Amino acid sequence: MSEAQIVLSYSRESGIVAIASGEQYPWAHTALADGVWHLPAGGTRITVVDLVACAKRHRASVHTSSRRFIGDAARDLARLLPGQWHASVEVYTHPAWQEDLVPWIWDSGELGRAVQSERIPYAAVLTDAVQGTTLLFIERPGRQLDYLVGAFSPEGLEGGYGDPHAPRSIVLSPFPGRAAQALTDRYLPAYEQAVHARQTAAIAAVLGDVRFEHDTWQAVNASGRYSDATPLSAAALGAATELFLDHAWRRFLTVVDHAPTLLDRCRPADSPWPDDAAALSRLADAVIDAEALLDEIVHGGAVPDHERRARAWPAIETWLTDGEAFLRQARLSAPHRRPALPVTAPARPLAAARSAYRSH
Repeated sequence: MSEAQIVLSYSRESGIVAIASGEQYPWAHTALADGVWHLPAGGTRITVVDLVACAKRHRASVHTSSRRFIGDAARDLARLLPGQWHASVEVYTHPAWQEDLVPWIWDSGELGRAVQSERIPYAAVLTDAVQGTTLLFIERPGRQLDYLVGAFSPEGLEGGYGDPHAPRSIVLSPFPGRAAQALTDRYLPAYEQAVHARQTAAIAAVLGDVRFEHDTWQAVNASGRYSDATPLSAAALGAATELFLDHAWRRFLTVVDHAPTLLDRCRPADSPWPDDAAALSRLADAVIDAEALLDEIVHGGAVPDHERRARAWPAIETWLTDGEAFLRQARLSAPHRRPALPVTAPARPLAAARSAYRSH
């Protein structure tokens, strides 16, 4: 591939679209003035010839794409998908910019491999803000017609390529109707099941970690000694207790984020464990209490640390006690088809504040 390259494709709305890319992309940028250039559909062939000549003077090669402009393809697809989808185009002019995608692509298939090993100078992002779903839509490398689509990591859940819970990207036809049907019938249901499994696994990991630390704290508290048998002073024990409670609270915010959606799906009466209904009710109440506390911390001014610890622990303890009932119900209630209601909790006012709070 040339160190500086200009790719031309046709858009029914913008005419000819030229996009600059390559490690020496400034050469191509100079030829295009700003990196992306449009020739209206009524423009003359002479203008394209002039562009080619100008590109050569600036040591940039010009290539004509066999596909229509990816923005048109993405918008046509978005219009046919159920829900409220928005399509936007991203340009990864320098190869290093493409590398920024790698940690965020949540895929176990061809798309994840392509992002890591193939040059992708541009792509489209499909977003359904209501359901909280963001997809990456690219031209399939090495093919003349097909596209690839896969997902970005859901909000609040880390995990890129290779995550065992990640869905597998699929190949899409260049025909919008067929592509929309494949995405709706095959990919989105698989994505929703993967999100459900990933959320359940995240909560299970939190409960396991907090339970282990709680058991360790209880053992130290009962013995009055450190693990090396050194006596533990009252002040040191108090500090250890505060540290445990602080860490447990921060970990528990993952439960607060993801449990409401999963709890709503649970149907204990239809499961082998109908008596879990009482435990699920206690767990839901505990999440409500924790959300109220977090709301006060974020929006109501400072909550003293000792008060926050005293109020948070009952909710955490409830989940440590009844968490297994939740996990077996959640694993049984994974979605099997795309429901009418959102599969991930809609963005709530606390979402951004939670992220900022965790970072401190």
